[in-house]
Amino acid sequence: MATRTTPTERQKRLGAELRKMRLAAGRTTEYAAGLLGIDRTRLSNMESGVRHFSGERVRTLACNYACADESYVEALVSMADSKARGWWERHRGTLSSGLLDIAELEWCATRVRTAQVVHVPGLLQTEEYARAIFAAVLPPLTRLEVELRVAHRMERQRVFERADPLPYIAYVHEAALRMPFGGTEATRQQLDHLSKQSEHATIEVRVIPTSVGGFPGAGHALLYADGAVPQLDTVQLDSAHGPEFTHAEAQLTKYRAHLAWMDHAALSPTASRDLIRTIARDL
Repeated sequence: MATRTTPTERQKRLGAELRKMRLAAGRTTEYAAGLLGIDRTRLSNMESGVRHFSGERVRTLACNYACADESYVEALVSMADSKARGWWERHRGTLSSGLLDIAELEWCATRVRTAQVVHVPGLLQTEEYARAIFAAVLPPLTRLEVELRVAHRMERQRVFERADPLPYIAYVHEAALRMPFGGTEATRQQLDHLSKQSEHATIEVRVIPTSVGGFPGAGHALLYADGAVPQLDTVQLDSAHGPEFTHAEAQLTKYRAHLAWMDHAALSPTASRDLIRTIARDL
């Protein structure tokens, strides 16, 4: 199979997991390549996501690496055998690969938890509110670029409309609810929408009140996507250069602790909804 010029984060993750499995087993690239009947350069390309891994080859490697975690192996096989092109592929060539990787991460996750301190989470935004956020980007985006990003952000919300809606927990700082992106009316409509969305069975919105003071991870947005098994969890962070993805165990442990703190400190879903409505009414 031909090499990929731009492997997705999910494709790179599969290769990284198999490399990690190989190293844990104390095996060399020559050994693994020999098992598959390929040269070591091709094996290295597969471990970097540039070349495809089939589910059969994943099983072969896992067996010879003596990996006894069947759930983990089956999750990797599923990743390898998935050939469906997601809706986000329609945006390839017009949006950055990082934005498409976020959409794929959300779509494939078994649950998503997010923490926002400046604005409402993207999956719960209205068009006008999202447009105001993208209009504030520096250097300025063209009108077309803004509209492409808004359309992509709205389409990401399909995860709530499919047959198996995505379980979603949003921790939103009170300060984000008071930031008037797009003006007073746009913000009021956004808060009304947020309140209504929080009533859905699979969507939980928890507000972190300003009264709690400082909190871990203050200042940046966080998206934590649960994988099919805990080893395949992924954290996505926003940065000035675009989205960053990490799945190092130390980082996963740190952000799990952050989210646990927020779960303890945030208002209940009902109290959060009441505060959102109060802020909207007072605008």
